[in-house]
Amino acid sequence: MPSKDEPNLGIGAQDVTALVAGLSKLLADTYTLYTQTQGYHWNVTGPTFGQLHAMFEEQYIELRDAVDEIAERIRALGKPSPGSLAEFRELASVKDGVQAADAAAMVKNLADGHETIARTARPLVKIAEDAVDVATADLVTGRIVVHEKTAWMLRATGA
Repeated sequence: MPSKDEPNLGIGAQDVTALVAGLSKLLADTYTLYTQTQGYHWNVTGPTFGQLHAMFEEQYIELRDAVDEIAERIRALGKPSPGSLAEFRELASVKDGVQAADAAAMVKNLADGHETIARTARPLVKIAEDAVDVATADLVTGRIVVHEKTAWMLRATGA
């Protein structure tokens, strides 16, 4: 039985622990990729500058919004969300501080980051489904769709 301060959502305590662990990794990866994408937006140069500058901006705004959604799902499950750079660095699978010499390297690094997040998120769908947590399963499934599509779009630029 949950305490008076914990939500009674019909999800067992062990399942909540597993869900929060997976969502925390997803949050850390998303935040790390968000900052990398925004940095590339600021620093991209070359003949594809206009196209990539606009594309990276669209992508970092989407990632910024996703960070909030993921963190709020953790809070809805009754647990604190990681919220510091130190926590994100410890939890993230996406490499932090990846510099790129040119636009092509930026595109490749970002595509790799989106694919990493899709791989991180995929097992979380099963954890959520097994816990009958359709809200988390839906959120994570939607994130996978975004990351797979974004990785494809980045690779398709030919940069």
